[in-house]
Amino acid sequence: MAFASFLGRVLFASVFILSAYQDFNAYGVGGGPAAKALRPKFDAFIHQVHSQVGFQLPEIDMKYLVAAAITLKGFGGILFIFGSSFGAVLLLLHQMIATPILYDFYNYDSEDKEFIQHFIKFTQNMALFGALLFFIGMKNSIPRRQPKKKAPKTKTY
Repeated sequence: MAFASFLGRVLFASVFILSAYQDFNAYGVGGGPAAKALRPKFDAFIHQVHSQVGFQLPEIDMKYLVAAAITLKGFGGILFIFGSSFGAVLLLLHQMIATPILYDFYNYDSEDKEFIQHFIKFTQNMALFGALLFFIGMKNSIPRRQPKKKAPKTKTY
């Protein structure tokens, strides 16, 4: 059972680790192609947040956002493999930030081809989010091992 759990964590985390590795290799002076692709989506997200909530997000350089994503995915995935709840929290943080920005189905008409593609990817990432929440919940529900109590010594008189 322990091996199956470990293998499941490795397979789950491989999605994040391989993505971080690919982004790291493509990361250049300006953040690589990920930063160029992220800029218009991030601007649309900022506009959406500002129009709906009235809150103005600060200006962020895309290379720092891509570097943060690489860090969260890489360290979170590695820690998750070893069963760390902190690794799961890092991956949750990445999913919480990246999913609504990258898969902005809300900016398309429901009849558009892009809407369907973005909505499917969005729901897949929400499934990953749910799996991480499930892992954290299960990890916290298992009682910690209590040290065995020694039997009291019998007193001899």
